Amino acid sequence: MNPSRSFEVGKIRIGGTAPLFLIAGPCVIESEAHATMLAERIRDIAASLGVPLIFKASYDKANRSSISSYRGPGLEDGLRILASIKKRTGLPILTDVHEIPHVARAAEVCDVLQIPAFLSRQTDLLMAAGRSGRVVNIKKGQFLSPTEMVNAVEKVAATGNEKIILTERGTSFGYQNLVVDMRSFPILHQLGYPVVFDVTHSVQLPAGEGKSSGGQPEFIEPLVRAGAAIGVDGLFLEVHDHPAKALSDGTNALALAKLQPLLERATQLAALAREWDAPHTAAPPRIVAPTRKASLSRKMERRSWRSR
Repeated sequence: MNPSRSFEVGKIRIGGTAPLFLIAGPCVIESEAHATMLAERIRDIAASLGVPLIFKASYDKANRSSISSYRGPGLEDGLRILASIKKRTGLPILTDVHEIPHVARAAEVCDVLQIPAFLSRQTDLLMAAGRSGRVVNIKKGQFLSPTEMVNAVEKVAATGNEKIILTERGTSFGYQNLVVDMRSFPILHQLGYPVVFDVTHSVQLPAGEGKSSGGQPEFIEPLVRAGAAIGVDGLFLEVHDHPAKALSDGTNALALAKLQPLLERATQLAALAREWDAPHTAAPPRIVAPTRKASLSRKMERRSWRSR
């Protein structure tokens, strides 16, 4: 795929010919200690492999399946925790925003404001995020084709903000099932912005367990490999130290212990994909010194010419 627009997020650069970057963290802030621990562990793993990292966590999951599901600590406590993590780790921070009044407050702390997939057509929310001046990560709605994402992009870009990331997270396929159409990635790339593959949400089974979502985490690695090989700019992984005990999206989260070996393989594939996509310039012609035999032949030709 052709290189996308490139820009800085905190201290890292994404897009263009930059290496594969990672957005990772828990689905929701469960506690300050837990979120901080995960941020530090993920940071250390990513740093050991030279993978640029954006830490993600939500202060409020407003789209949970059930009214009784855990949503997070809320705006004020959540942003305080994210600010503390940012100061402690030095990482750029991503969180999702569901309401227009939250945008300005979240932008004071977070480097990336994420538009949830269910809200990817909400004009006022997209434009509020754009006007914040922060990077805007738009998740493609499960109900949208990749070509339709041009409309969401135009809404953000209309504010003068072109620091946009586009994230694929699967398309609804019947009831409580998602599939990833790999054609989506080159189509999204044609819009000119960095493209991310949200792998862990793509293996989600929405409301598959009635009052909560199910998941198929056994397919995380195959999809990571596919995305890295196709040349995405970044990967999105919800990571938890004990997925079975997670308060949100544990059924489709990646276990922390599996992160490093998975990233090792993904970065190798991503580097190869970038090598294939790099423009190749013609090598300058080689100047080869004449061989001794060729030199003797020329001398004999000159002698024959003089004798005529």
